[in-house]
Amino acid sequence: MAASAAMKGAASLALRSVLHRVSQAAERSGRRPDQVKVVAVSKTKPVCLLREVYDAGHRCFGENYVQELVEKAPQLPEDTEWHFIGHLQSNKVKTLINGVPNLAMVETVDDEKIANHLDRAVGNLGRKPLKVLVQVNTSGEETKSGVEPSGCLELAKHVSENCPNLEFSGLMTIGNIDYTSTPENFKTLANCRSEVCKALGISEEQCELSMGMSSDFELAIEMGSTIVRIGSTLFGAREYPSKQTN
Repeated sequence: MAASAAMKGAASLALRSVLHRVSQAAERSGRRPDQVKVVAVSKTKPVCLLREVYDAGHRCFGENYVQELVEKAPQLPEDTEWHFIGHLQSNKVKTLINGVPNLAMVETVDDEKIANHLDRAVGNLGRKPLKVLVQVNTSGEETKSGVEPSGCLELAKHVSENCPNLEFSGLMTIGNIDYTSTPENFKTLANCRSEVCKALGISEEQCELSMGMSSDFELAIEMGSTIVRIGSTLFGAREYPSKQTN
């Protein structure tokens, strides 16, 4: 509680700093700042801190755990744009879709099974198609979720051709095990995008690249990222009072 109180007021200041850094990195990449979306990742943080960032004008937030997202979503206004950015288990799909009406995107589709579960859940609810990203394991680590780079096209095609209630919107990577990435990770994802866009007949501007977090988001933006996921830089170090589950 003391740590949370200490952060009160700091989150909105941190947001301004992050947006300034994003703006500079975007300009270095030859793009406008509004071409890069910042997902404020509030894992383990209380809603009061999210509300502070919301009141400062930010609208896009992300969570790693289904239960935490389902609990937090009703406590922020309906115009909040929620991204789910954690590993999604098939038995939690219905809870996520039904519990978060303003869910804007699932960034972590890593196989056909989870895509099919999401497609059915969205269809059963009758909501508009849900934007999804295909998660790619760019670092080759066995502990990481994500399809191998060689398989991202097949999964992207499956979503585009066989999941009418989903909207394929791009690719995502986490990076290395310590949550930092190298230029190689980012180059791999950019190469995957080129392959996917060519095969699907879409422009690269229509295909998001979600890569970069607190430790490496400026480099990611310089290398073409259109979505960055910022947690600790905005909200401080994560707090784990008890074991979390998806």
